[in-house]
Amino acid sequence: MDKFTQLLPFVQYLFDDKKVARKAAWIVEGILKGRSPRLSDIARAMRREEAANYKCVQRFIDRIDPQEVLLRLFQSEAPFMIGDPTEMPRPQAKRTDYVGTLSDSETRGYWLLLLAMPYHGRALPCHFVSYSSQTINREATSRNQNHFAAFAKVKELLGDKPLVLDREFSYLELLENLVVEDLKFVIRLKVGPKFCDGEGKPVALTISKGETRPLNKIFYMGKVFVNVIGIWQAGFKEPMWVMTNLKAKDGLAIYLQRMKIEEAFRDMKNLLGLEKLMNKHRKNMEKMVAMLLIAYAISLLLGETLRSFLFPVNDRKQRLYSGLFILLKFKLNLSPPECHQVFTQALASFARLTQGVRTYV
Repeated sequence: MDKFTQLLPFVQYLFDDKKVARKAAWIVEGILKGRSPRLSDIARAMRREEAANYKCVQRFIDRIDPQEVLLRLFQSEAPFMIGDPTEMPRPQAKRTDYVGTLSDSETRGYWLLLLAMPYHGRALPCHFVSYSSQTINREATSRNQNHFAAFAKVKELLGDKPLVLDREFSYLELLENLVVEDLKFVIRLKVGPKFCDGEGKPVALTISKGETRPLNKIFYMGKVFVNVIGIWQAGFKEPMWVMTNLKAKDGLAIYLQRMKIEEAFRDMKNLLGLEKLMNKHRKNMEKMVAMLLIAYAISLLLGETLRSFLFPVNDRKQRLYSGLFILLKFKLNLSPPECHQVFTQALASFARLTQGVRTYV
């Protein structure tokens, strides 16, 4: 089975222009073969001559903005959207203007805030923003405003779907903005925020092991009306608290279904070399991140389809490996009819994912 030579039909669902789609497919193929988003690695992995490939990729990212294309991967039938930031260390990038310092105030790097939809136990990316201490200072913005910008981009698509966010997002300014924008949210709490009831009396977040405790109609920091619920599951050292503007039990149920986006980041970093990405200019970096996310999305669907051909239904490997790992790491000995069936099923799934939202690239 040649894993990477039948990608054009997938890419054509994202890029309307046939010539652009063909070049995008070559780049996606190069990312997957080279397992890297760096231009030199992609050019080396692509078919034809390396120098010509390098110029082809450069011309592509100069002319096309694939970040807009990612919105076609938004799934209208998904029950919620996941958001999570990840650090991108760049210790050697001392002269790159979009690289600042990370949360330890020492390591050089920047942040990616990825928005994704749950898919087969993994996260399928549909949007992202980048920011750093350097860009925040230069643009007179804040981390919070970068978060708002990402959420605003998908607000009309979200409708009644809640945003499911981890502890980095449990801060007052964000909650106030989500309420103003009338967005539903489910957010895991940091330790220590103060709550009070409608009369201003403090509400303590206390819970016993094995207990689930809902606290309805209380105020976060005395300003934002939320429902809170705690659960202390067996085997855990501490309880987990979730706040939401849904019913408390509904918020908890959604959070417990949360497909951890960290697994997607781990796959992108370990299997597709996301941490190797190094562009001089921020815009080009973001374009190559978008191309890597497109490559990830296509390969995830192919890998998830391959799973049913490789493992019995109850085999523990059904749950152990991600679709990307299966596609890139497994030696596949499928017959031509099976290969055709895999690509046909994966393409049909990809087509369904991309039909709801249209851009014009």
